[in-house]
Amino acid sequence: MARRVSPLRIALTTVVAWTVGFVIFFPILWTVLTSFKTELEAFSSPPKFLFFKWTLENYRLVQERSDYLAHAWNSVALSFGSVLLAMLIAVPAAWSMAFAPTERTRGTLLWMLSTKMMPSVGVLVPIYLIYRDLGLLDSRVGLIALLCLANLPIVVWMLFTYFKEIPKGILEASRMDGIGTGREIVFVLAPMALPGIASTLLLNVVLAWNEAFWTLNLTTSKAAPLTAFIASYSSPEGLFWAKLSAASTLAIAPILVLGWLTQRQLVRGLTFGAVK
Repeated sequence: MARRVSPLRIALTTVVAWTVGFVIFFPILWTVLTSFKTELEAFSSPPKFLFFKWTLENYRLVQERSDYLAHAWNSVALSFGSVLLAMLIAVPAAWSMAFAPTERTRGTLLWMLSTKMMPSVGVLVPIYLIYRDLGLLDSRVGLIALLCLANLPIVVWMLFTYFKEIPKGILEASRMDGIGTGREIVFVLAPMALPGIASTLLLNVVLAWNEAFWTLNLTTSKAAPLTAFIASYSSPEGLFWAKLSAASTLAIAPILVLGWLTQRQLVRGLTFGAVK
């Protein structure tokens, strides 16, 4: 018999959930509101929340000063390109670790994850010099490869976790039917783990989209994504908060829309295998 949950507990849980959600969302809301203010109103004290003179001037000036579409296209190319490349490498790697483990599998996984604990600035100089000598500075190819390697440990770990939930008996049955390894991954494993694969892809697209350290240090103009587009509004003359907020809103809008459209698939993937 299911235990009855009291209405008071439901109400408190709802209030706490909405409060936490609002606290998390408030910086985004404030950035969007500030983007419609004048520079004078953006610095006003006390700050004006809704009652101010709304203007689109900041967006017009941002469009005139920078090529937003070029930066946005670079962000799309770098994010999806790096994640798709990482998936091509990570799916076979996670398959081998999940279904053909050795005594070194766990140590390899821990070693891969430990590479994420190293600060990026610690390897900036050698990577910069290598990219300079190879002619990869300010290039999409160079950044796609770097972002792929940066996110690869997370991709492998997530896929490994999802693949472990797949019953081995299904794969053994497919092997008895004479299916090869490549076809097993494509036609048997991938459809069964599709929610996990989709959530892995989406989460790592967000990580690549928001990457700022490497994009700011290895690009100047040709391959500069939206993170560099935002950073361009920090100048020696000071911070122009209203214009910076407009640039930030334009930069986060595409990834917010993507997250909103794919939230069901994302939640489904994150809970994949949680309920037996």
